Amino acid sequence: MSLEQITQQMSQRVKPGAIDATVKFDFGDDGIVFVDGPAGTVTNDDSDADCTITISMSNFTALASGDLDPTTAFMMGKLKVKGNMGVAMKLQSILG
Repeated sequence: MSLEQITQQMSQRVKPGAIDATVKFDFGDDGIVFVDGPAGTVTNDDSDADCTITISMSNFTALASGDLDPTTAFMMGKLKVKGNMGVAMKLQSILG
């Protein structure tokens, strides 16, 4: 899955106010996806966020498809959360 595909899929799922925070998915060299929950927008801007999730593109793809459990990914260090952990727990609705 490419950065453009992820951005497009999240854009279709994010509705204004569905998540009451901003979230940045940091894919390292592969790029950034920034979700502004209150506005309901998804961009590739590298802006400050309430919660930043650092994950590889391949692990994100596995997570979104259900092949990788989020808790397992976190415990194994495949997914790192910086900032508001409560926000990270609410993200299933935009992941798939």
